[in-house]
Amino acid sequence: MYKVLITDPLSDLGIQKLLQAEDVEVVRKTDLSPEQLLLEIEDADALLVRSQTKVTAEVLEKARKLKVVGRAGVGVDNIDINAATKKGIIVVNAPDGNTISTAEHTFAMMIALARNIPQAYRSTIQGEWKRKQFVGVELKGKTLSIIGLGRIGSELSKRAKAFHMNVIAFDPYLSEERAKKLGVKKASFEEAIATGDFITVHTPLTKDTRHLINRDVFAQMKPGVRILNCARGGIIDEDALYEAIQSGHVAGAALDVFETEPPGNHRLFTLPQVTATPHLGASTVEAQENVAIDVSEEVLHILRGEPFKNAVNLPSIPAELQSKLQPYQTLAEKLGSFAGQIVNGAPEKITVTFAGEIAEWDTAPLARTILKGALSSHLSDVNYVNVTHIAKKRGIQIIEQKSSKSYGFTQFIRVEIATDKEQKSVAGTLLNGFGPRITEIGKYSIDAYPEGHMLFIQHKDQPGTIGRVGTVLGNYGINIATMQVGRAEVGGQAIMLLHIDKDLTPESTEALKQLEGIYSVTEIVL
Repeated sequence: MYKVLITDPLSDLGIQKLLQAEDVEVVRKTDLSPEQLLLEIEDADALLVRSQTKVTAEVLEKARKLKVVGRAGVGVDNIDINAATKKGIIVVNAPDGNTISTAEHTFAMMIALARNIPQAYRSTIQGEWKRKQFVGVELKGKTLSIIGLGRIGSELSKRAKAFHMNVIAFDPYLSEERAKKLGVKKASFEEAIATGDFITVHTPLTKDTRHLINRDVFAQMKPGVRILNCARGGIIDEDALYEAIQSGHVAGAALDVFETEPPGNHRLFTLPQVTATPHLGASTVEAQENVAIDVSEEVLHILRGEPFKNAVNLPSIPAELQSKLQPYQTLAEKLGSFAGQIVNGAPEKITVTFAGEIAEWDTAPLARTILKGALSSHLSDVNYVNVTHIAKKRGIQIIEQKSSKSYGFTQFIRVEIATDKEQKSVAGTLLNGFGPRITEIGKYSIDAYPEGHMLFIQHKDQPGTIGRVGTVLGNYGINIATMQVGRAEVGGQAIMLLHIDKDLTPESTEALKQLEGIYSVTEIVL
């Protein structure tokens, strides 16, 4: 019998499969003190929580038999993932259970925004009857721009199509084939921003998406645009949104999430054009039950040794293989991340090549690590276990190949990403005493350590280019730590890879792009 300890409130329907399982004993004890939890966890095989229970390193250390921690929801901030991974305890969540609820809430917010429903309600219950003041707009025939076409964005597109809206979408991983299947038009970010009558964001909050919608972006939108954010606070610059609404350029906004939650007396709430809800996207009876059902099924699979998909940490690897692969884990993830950041367009094929002695091992864990690094730049829900599942859902072909050729190194790894726009590759190795090194970028040989802030520049091989780049960076107070250059032929195309001490600013990036002979400028963070 497996003991499944549930320490936060979950409905009987949500855990029905656990209750019906003949090989499971369900123990429900909520509102436990930290000391009581330490006693109960000692002989538990699985732990199910929501957000209340804090699964600390101390709790995990006390658990003698624990195989899995299940989070009935998406966020795992209350679980010490690193401590769980070190003990070989799998942590699973339920990322799909709230998809429909969030998509429906976004659509409800869009209708409310179009028809001024909250504003009209407030006025009406105060005894007013101002029909002319609350004239709205129809959704039919309007263009909905979806920024981020993942699970929720895809569901939203179906509902918008049913209302006869024109749907266009920007997503760096959106292929033409998938866009056609969903009946949406694939667009660049600039086109989506400039075309939409309604613009909704459905991206994770990352370094690249924080304040993705800012003052410059608002300026590119058509007058009278309406904005929605039911994804993550921080994707939209709230100060810029306030200014855009006040100026009349943005007709209104519907917000379910905020940069700081709860937002308190936010100045956006002083604007009658703003509709707001307190992070209700997943707050439905069905969503709460679905996440419990999903995570219960995952826990059963893990306890019984069956396949599972929603782990947020690395599953156990045999000790002997782990000792061999461990030195290459960092190299693998850095190469994947580097390749994912330098390539443009939606990935269609990722080819991983292992050469030298490493090709004789089971390299599947390293391939997953590379894939996770490659996709994590744009997708927040990617982990070591579900990455192949996510890649398959997005139509990305994964090829793992092995070669006896050494390429001049004892061990060698190459990552090549082909998108709908281009194909780029990066390769590296481990050097004794030096650690991970990047040895190739495309056809150019190079020697760089993959760490920190980096600047990848493609340029024409001509005198003075390096000096001009250094001058621009110096003018913006950005120090160069190291520089590597590579070229295939004199006077042809060349590359330079710089380690810099801090982030580029939009102004410094633009200044670099304007230099003579510069083809592309890409900032990379590893």
